[in-house]
Amino acid sequence: MFIALTLATTSSHWFLDNIFIERLWGTLKYECVYLHAWEAGSETKAAIRKWMTFYNHQRPHFALGGKPPALVYWQRNAINQPDQQVQRVA
Repeated sequence: MFIALTLATTSSHWFLDNIFIERLWGTLKYECVYLHAWEAGSETKAAIRKWMTFYNHQRPHFALGGKPPALVYWQRNAINQPDQQVQRVA
């Protein structure tokens, strides 16, 4: 199965307009897509979903002090809204 991935740009075609999503797509391609040769679209979808869960909940991010994004999100949410019950992500 061949998957063609291209850079996404905004209508102005300026890559800095969506630099964060470009970084995510690049990381996805190098850590997941380029390492596998899936036979079916359903396999591809399941593998990318699994990788996205790993990326958000387990993978340490240097820019976040070695913490995964979900943990940082929930910690910030708890600080900003202390009166509400917050789901903890470990």
